[in-house]
Formats: sequence, C-alpha cells, structure tokens
Amino acid sequence: MTDTIIIRVQSPDGMKKIASTKRETAAAFLKKVAKEFGFNSNRFSVYLNRNKTGELLSQNKSLSLLKIKHGDMLFLFPSGSPMSSSAEVMDTASPHSSSSASSSSFLSSRPHSAPPSVQEDDIDQFLTKQDGKIYRNRDTQLCRHGALGKCVHCVPLEPFDEDYLNHLDPPVKHMSFHAYLRKLTGGADKGKFAALENISCKIKSGCEGHPPWPEGICTKCQPSAITLNRQKYRHVDNIMFENHTIADRFLDFWRKTGSQRVGYLYGRYTEHKDIPLGIRAEVAAIYEPPQCATQNSLELLEDPKAGAVDEIAAKLGLRKVGWIFSDLLSEDTRIGTVRFTRNQDSHFLSAEECITAGYFQNQHSNPCKLSRDGHFGSKFVTVVATGGPDNQVHFEGYQVSNQCMALVRDECLLPCKDAPELGYAKESSPEQYVPDVFFKDKDKFGNDVTFLARPLPVEYLIIDITTTFPKDPQFTFSSAQRFPIENREILGETQDFHSLATYLSQCTSASFLDVVSDFHLLLFLVTNEIMPLRDTIGLLLDAVKTSDEELAETWKKSEQWATIEQLCGTVGGQPSGSMGSDGTVDPSASPLSSAMWSCVHCTFMNQPGTEHCEMCRLPRS
Repeated sequence: MTDTIIIRVQSPDGMKKIASTKRETAAAFLKKVAKEFGFNSNRFSVYLNRNKTGELLSQNKSLSLLKIKHGDMLFLFPSGSPMSSSAEVMDTASPHSSSSASSSSFLSSRPHSAPPSVQEDDIDQFLTKQDGKIYRNRDTQLCRHGALGKCVHCVPLEPFDEDYLNHLDPPVKHMSFHAYLRKLTGGADKGKFAALENISCKIKSGCEGHPPWPEGICTKCQPSAITLNRQKYRHVDNIMFENHTIADRFLDFWRKTGSQRVGYLYGRYTEHKDIPLGIRAEVAAIYEPPQCATQNSLELLEDPKAGAVDEIAAKLGLRKVGWIFSDLLSEDTRIGTVRFTRNQDSHFLSAEECITAGYFQNQHSNPCKLSRDGHFGSKFVTVVATGGPDNQVHFEGYQVSNQCMALVRDECLLPCKDAPELGYAKESSPEQYVPDVFFKDKDKFGNDVTFLARPLPVEYLIIDITTTFPKDPQFTFSSAQRFPIENREILGETQDFHSLATYLSQCTSASFLDVVSDFHLLLFLVTNEIMPLRDTIGLLLDAVKTSDEELAETWKKSEQWATIEQLCGTVGGQPSGSMGSDGTVDPSASPLSSAMWSCVHCTFMNQPGTEHCEMCRLPRS
C-alpha cells in the first residue's frame, strides 16, 4: 500500500517500529502501541517531543492531520514514573533546538536520572556551567587565514583531548571527571545513550524463578563478571595543603614518638585551573581522631566527637575531603633523612590501604544527577606521608577506582598477608556469591593475557593525584600560636583549661580574632566537658569564617567567653584578670581567690574558698 508508513516509538525499554497508515486515527495507533509494548491504554503517554510536549491524545484525527509522517519518532513515557529508567537514553532537548548547543547547556537541561532531591556539590554545579574548551592562539606558521578565522591548528580543543593532556608538563594521565562527562555527552547524539552506572557485585533481589542462592541463580539476577581497567578519569585532580605548618604539625607526632599517625583532612573543593574542568582539594586543617599507633601499625578507635567536628567544620565552610597517614622510617637520625620504601619496585599503596581508601570513598560518595542511584564515584582523597627518592618526607596523593569501591562495598576484596602489593578477590561461598574478577597483563612473550584476580596487583585499582604546597602560603586559620592538637595525651599535650590559659597568655599582643582563629582551639571550646559551647559559638564561627573582627569582638563580650576566661584564671597560666579588647590583661577583673578552681588531679571544678577537691579529696596545690 502506498500510504503505509513506519512510526518509531522510543520508550525506557527500547525503540519499536510500528506500521501504520496516514489515514489511521490517533486512537487506533495508540492501541497498536499499547499492544506492542504490553501496556494498558491508561498506563502510558506518547509525546511528539522528548521534553514531553505535544501529547498524542486518543482521538479520531488521522495521523496525517496531526502532521506525523513516515519515519518520525515519538516518545513513550509510562504513567506514574515520569522519568524512570529513560534518563539514560533520552535528553530533554526539543527536536527543534539548535544542534550547536554546548555540552554545558545540555548537562544543565538533562532530565534527572537520579531522584530530584539530589544536590550536587557547589564545585560540580560551577563546572557544569563552564565552557571547558581549550582555546589556542593563531599559529603564525601554520594558520593561513585572517585574524578572525579558525582552522584545525587554532580551533578550540575539547577538555578531554588526549594529545593536549599528554603534552602538558607534567603529562596528565587522567582527564578530569567533568571532562569525561563532556566526552560522554558529546558527539551527534548529545549523549542520549550515555549512562553512569554504579557497579554491583551482589545478586539482584526479587528473582522468583528459582530458589535463592546457593540453591539457585540465573542470568537475570547474577552480577556480571568484572574486568579491571585503569580508570581514564579522576574525580580530584590536585591536592593542595594551604601551608607547610599544617603538614609539619601532623609530622611532629612521628618525630617525637617514632609511631605512625592518621588524620582526617578538612578543607574545600575548588577549581583546578591547570587542567581543563579540574577539581582541587584544598586542605585547611587536619583532625587527628582517637587511635592506637605503633611504628608499624595504625588502628582507628571510636570517636565520640566525630559528629561535632563535622558540624563545626561545616559552619566554618569546610568539609572532610580526605584522610592522611604516615609511613615513615628514619634512615639517619643525625641528618633527619627517611627511607624510600614506596616505589615502582615495591608498592605505592598496599592492598589493605586500598581497601581502607575504598571504605572511606564509599562513605563519602559523590552526588551526581546523571546516575540513577544519585551518586557516582567519590572526591575523598588519600594522602601518604612517606620517604621520597631524595630520602626526604614526601606527600603522595591517591584515590582508588570506582571498580575498587564496588569490590570493597560488596566485601569482595581481601589483602594478601605476605605481599602488600597484592589483593585477592574472594571466592563464592554458600553465604555470598562473588562474581569473577579478571585483569589483563602481558606474558613473557609480550602478549595480552587475561588473568583471574586471585591474586591481583593493586596498581589496577590506584589513581595517583599530584600533591602540592602553594608558593604563597594561605591561612584559613590565622593564629600565630599553636593550641595543642587533640588526642595527643601520649606526648603530654592535652586540651584542657590549663593549656588554654597558657595559650591565651602567649597571645597578649594579637587581636581576639587571631587568637581564636585556630581549628583545634575551636574544637576544644565546643567539645570540652566543663564548659561546652556547641549551641552558643555560632557567631564566633561566622567571624572566623568571614575574618570579621567586629563580629569576633561582639562575641567576646558574651557571658560564655567571660566564663571561659574565669575558668582559665582558676587553673594558672593566665594572669588574674580578663583579656581586654586589645588582647592585654584587664587588672580590674575579679581575683582568683573568689573564683572556682579546677583540681589538678581529676579536673573537677570546686567552689571558691575550699582547699581540698570535693571529688578526689586531694589538696588544691
């Protein structure tokens, strides 16, 4: 028949071609669509455009009157789930929109494959709106056109251009995550078939065709085998400590005890302009949680203050961006050199460290609207303080790949006891099904061979990140004096009102804002057991965050700070009196004899005029 036409209908489950005629009514055509896709007539809607405009209603108008022609594509959406699994294959661009739209506008208009409540990080929202192109000047030797023209030698490059990245100094092995997104969503199809899928190593639930594992399994519920590949992109492109003091204070523990140390990095994510659409993790402070440490081991203990630390950091505009640990061994104590133990001949990260990094990255997943799960990968970084080729302390940055995160999350990866550079993929057991894990390597003849990952070199799981210090130091916390770091009682460094009194007595010439602009001091003010200021310190945190001296002076006049000064006066180290607005001691303050005093043995606060502690009965002196 000459009037026979073929209409393409795209749905979340794929595309089907439906034969029709120009005179066929819309109602009859919709019945064909329902039969073809297995829907009831009231369970779906068909639209002329991808952005759900121009709905095809069940009516007696012919397809020709509705201007539907041979070869046209219509778009089916199930009712009740407006953007279900279709997000991976459909964009929101109207068929009449310009094909020259930039990738950034596409990303911002792309429908939510994740739940609408997903809130991406500020840096991701910022980079999504950037052009990202690499602009080049006109080449005087190769370009044969005018000043306003463009050719292959000077046309802007895409941010994922491998030749450009390889010729940077130093070469960039991993493109930025947002450059990777531009690569996925580029081309003629504008990323209609691109998808960010999180790997799962677990059996899919709800399969009723057979008994549950270990009695049965089928291809529908069985997770796919995993072939490890070196990840081509990285979520963070650079780690930068604001100044050397942050790192030196962290290393002081090892210098004084010989034991290793672990800490959490608090800072912010910013744009890294040296790499197209790159992200930098800026470190402003290191928090050291409770831990047991020796020369060869580290064990994190339960931290009752973890929630308070995150809360304070958030009010200061900071967040937990990574973790750091030391692996140092003295080479010559006389000249302060350390051994070079982590290199290409041994390992950069051990399997156990990779598993720990994967655990932390899973805890701090990266919010992403292009993933149906609402998250993809992680920006959480790992920093190792270790010896370098020059036998000096070096800071090396890493992340583990998304494949490693999946293996760790689903408890499929184990360390090897006698070989730190090797991991081991678990074997299936009646309690747990584990998919096969493979990696490719070259044999002695130079051929690519696939090996089962039992064991596997952890180098397949590692992504290295450059770690730097700025030429011009930056200071989020400007205090010139050093308040003791938390959880260092083994060194005799304690956070109490004795140390606070000593600290304040050393800061008599500084402004009040500089005095309180210390991360560890603020933690103590909020978490101490005698006078916690968790609910009343918000104004001071805002002052430190914005470097507002007037705001800090306003908080200084509060009753809370007056009580803190009085407590410091009772324990010594602070002259009897309060600090004035210029940081000096006010001699008109109340004398020590009329104030409460803290027992030096048990820290119990006693009433004034008593000579023995009411708690432990020991003398005041």
